[in-house]
Amino acid sequence: MIEPFSILEEVYQVVSDRKINPKEGSYTNYLFNEGIDKICKKIGEEAAEVIIGAKNNNHDEIRYEIADLVYHLIVLMVDRGLTWDDICQELRKRR
Repeated sequence: MIEPFSILEEVYQVVSDRKINPKEGSYTNYLFNEGIDKICKKIGEEAAEVIIGAKNNNHDEIRYEIADLVYHLIVLMVDRGLTWDDICQELRKRR
């Protein structure tokens, strides 16, 4: 993965590790334990917060909320067995 995007892989690896090796008090494990409905609910909430940040035209708020959304999407990816390669392959097909 290109250097600036390596953080996405790092976060993916941490989330994957939490699924295999749960850590007490981990928010990621909380999401996995609650299941797909909770994960999807959080994605919806974070997407709405991205929209609000964009409408407020607040650069810092948008950046923060996009990071939250991406994190929750990574949790979904791990939960459903998707990798960054899967996502990149799909994006390449659309180019």
